[in-house]
Amino acid sequence: MSERRSTPDRLLLFATFALLVIGLVMVYSASVVSASNKFGDALYFLKRQMLFAGVGVALLLAVMKIDYHVWRKYAKIGLGVCFLLLLIVLIPGVGLARGGARSWLGIGAFSIQPSEFMKFALIIYLAKHLTERQNKLDRFARGLLVELSPVLLAFGLIMLQPDLGTGMVLVLTCLTMIFVAGARIKHFLMMGLAGVCGFAALIISEPYRMKRITSFLDPWQDPNYTGFQIIQSLLAIGPGGLFGFGLGQSRQKYQFLPEAQNDFIFSIISEELGLIGAVFVLLLFCLLLWRGILIAIKAPDLFGTLLAVGITGMIAIQVMINIAVVTGLIPVTGITLPFLSYGGSSLTLILVSIGILLNISKWTD
Repeated sequence: MSERRSTPDRLLLFATFALLVIGLVMVYSASVVSASNKFGDALYFLKRQMLFAGVGVALLLAVMKIDYHVWRKYAKIGLGVCFLLLLIVLIPGVGLARGGARSWLGIGAFSIQPSEFMKFALIIYLAKHLTERQNKLDRFARGLLVELSPVLLAFGLIMLQPDLGTGMVLVLTCLTMIFVAGARIKHFLMMGLAGVCGFAALIISEPYRMKRITSFLDPWQDPNYTGFQIIQSLLAIGPGGLFGFGLGQSRQKYQFLPEAQNDFIFSIISEELGLIGAVFVLLLFCLLLWRGILIAIKAPDLFGTLLAVGITGMIAIQVMINIAVVTGLIPVTGITLPFLSYGGSSLTLILVSIGILLNISKWTD
């Protein structure tokens, strides 16, 4: 029988707030030049990120006190609302386009990204659904495909925006949950083969995606266009050396590295804080993921385990993809680095997810 502890996982709290503080400092450092040039306010991005962080922390503290079983009751409603938002964002004149993708809803500078909410909603829905249908997961048509149906539908809507990076994180997170719940390995191999073929088709179907692949293999083929971001990212990481140039001393943020405060903030961290600073950030992520895995293992029921697996897996997948992109190991995908990159929807929902993890950590066998 399980009992509830009064205190949440302290190491998880430490890692979360340490990453959050580093993120605020680095968002300011990475954005000060572009904020001054575009908005005439060096603190523009920092003030907004602090607002998002404040809202996120408040929600984290509130959610941490809510019994995680409550989320199970609203899983279907939340998923339905998120599907509706994904449809609305595709309406011309309603959805806001940024970076070539119609992924946002809002007015002016204040907006939300429905695909971020969908990741959160699918984790809760799958945790509920897999708990109720675990005994059917050894079947393919009536087991695995049933669980994958809402995942593939959400992925399809996200690809209409299009946003391949977010779609990849969503699918990989859900597959991790389904695998942990007990799906058969041979079914995963079949789906993996189909996924590789589908992924190849998605790349070939859009010229810009094919250019990203070719620029990833050799960014110097087109250093002024498709290979520009990767080259500038590596020019930030490499010269940083062991100790870096010092906080605030980045050279690449002076209009060389696009999206320095967003997807490529790890490049600025490496440039200013060096290998030591970059490794420290990675160790904080490892600490957070370790505690998340332990919470999943010790959760008193399958729903809690799968919920913890989904949240921890989502963060781990985003971190791995983002770091791989900025270091030139995989093509550019447009994935933010959790806690560190600038962005309201992503930061707020990550903190809410951590709040759920912290509540699960209060329960022990």
